[in-house]
Amino acid sequence: MRAGILYLLLAVMTLCSGTDPATEEAVHTAKVFLEKYGYLKEEKDYSTSQLAAALRDFQWSSNLPVSGELNEATVLQMHLPRCGMKDVSQTNWLLGSPHYTNKRKKRYTMKNKWYKRHLTYQIVNWPWYLSQHQVRKAVKVAFQLWGNVSSLTFSEAVSDSADIRLAFFDGEHNDGARHAFDGPGGALAHAFFPRRGEAHFDNAEHWSLNGKGRNLFVVLAHEIGHTLGLQHSPFKTALMSPYYKKLGKDYVLNFDDILAIQNLYGAPSSGKPVQLPGKEFATFQDWSEESNGDAVGERKRNYCQSMFDAITWDLKHTLYIFKGRYYWTISSHGNVSEPQLTQQRWKKLPSFIEAATVSGSDGKFYFFKGGKCWRYKGSNLEAGFPLKCSDNGLPRHPDTALYFQPLGHLVVFKGEKYYVINAESLMVEPYYPRSLQDWKGVPRSTNAVLTHPNGSVYFFKGETYWRFDQDNLRVTASGKWVQDLSWLGCHTS
Repeated sequence: MRAGILYLLLAVMTLCSGTDPATEEAVHTAKVFLEKYGYLKEEKDYSTSQLAAALRDFQWSSNLPVSGELNEATVLQMHLPRCGMKDVSQTNWLLGSPHYTNKRKKRYTMKNKWYKRHLTYQIVNWPWYLSQHQVRKAVKVAFQLWGNVSSLTFSEAVSDSADIRLAFFDGEHNDGARHAFDGPGGALAHAFFPRRGEAHFDNAEHWSLNGKGRNLFVVLAHEIGHTLGLQHSPFKTALMSPYYKKLGKDYVLNFDDILAIQNLYGAPSSGKPVQLPGKEFATFQDWSEESNGDAVGERKRNYCQSMFDAITWDLKHTLYIFKGRYYWTISSHGNVSEPQLTQQRWKKLPSFIEAATVSGSDGKFYFFKGGKCWRYKGSNLEAGFPLKCSDNGLPRHPDTALYFQPLGHLVVFKGEKYYVINAESLMVEPYYPRSLQDWKGVPRSTNAVLTHPNGSVYFFKGETYWRFDQDNLRVTASGKWVQDLSWLGCHTS
């Protein structure tokens, strides 16, 4: 993926010179993208004018300035996370057609529709990162989103004979090489129109329902739209835009989404579509009161079945694990607590923190979310906090945070960089950020990190951990943390 971006950027000013090998590779990469998403017919030689016409169509559908040139904005747009479905129908979108042509008729096709009004669905398997309860709730609400504005109704199937099937896969999964999932980023999911009615999701993606990672609810609702017969929308604010929208104050569905679904299935029986703003769907609790309250063991070990948001040790060697609205403590003797609400202990702290660590010098707790940070002495928020740490050079939405004893400072990780932070002033130290390559063997975009009392640093990403040796400055071991790291409390009865 990074090599593809490099090649394309080298070709920004010379679309088709045909002399520079890097430029030729860049144009080839662009052609592959345009073929994959329906702007060019596959396995055909193209003239410069045909390629430029395809680029204009792509720019128009992506709300970019229409130039027909492979400029930097177009390159970056091609590498944004998106739906793996074609943007257009190759049988209807002709090469060289003006980019301003009215394409509303491409939003749906009458031959790709269900000829009944009640549909069943089945969740074939589950992403490792999220609890089954969370996913089931998100799926139910995503279907209801379309039912609220159309005559359709939905229910989860009790057998394998569902109309629509949702599944999570890694890599190639019998859909053809062009539909193979490529890990985090790139194509996140794709679907099939009625009456195959399947939606596939990249299981290697960092799925989330609380704002950290890829919001599964948005992707679910988008792909379900495809299973109902909808194609991509050219409107940036539409749920069916090929580049997944972000949840905010505006409605999840815009007028184009509603018009398209009602053209296929009609309005709801009440005649009044029900719309809710995106903020209503921004978070899903880890469990609800409807969950089995007697399943104490399941609730107690909830973090063992899915990814957690942050982890740290205090000076008394009590381990803290944060996930969603809750945290767990594990004593030095291995006793795991019941889940506790984070906001009950640390007042004014938001739900769903992104990173946390404890200072090894004074035991203060540091929390990070968005561009802000919080510092607590015990359970008391210090004066002047929360602080807008992004004004001090810290990255927004950090991946992880660590108190690194050899430096006596905090270390914040974000993507392929790390930042050394003065624990008192929370200012970035000179000569930082630096490349993550300094931490040999540590992958990018981990979701948690801590220093073990034995001196090793443990990084976590999904179900995998990496042990970093501070003496050798490299990763010396890795594995599955649920099975290998008994001190996380997942082996207790």
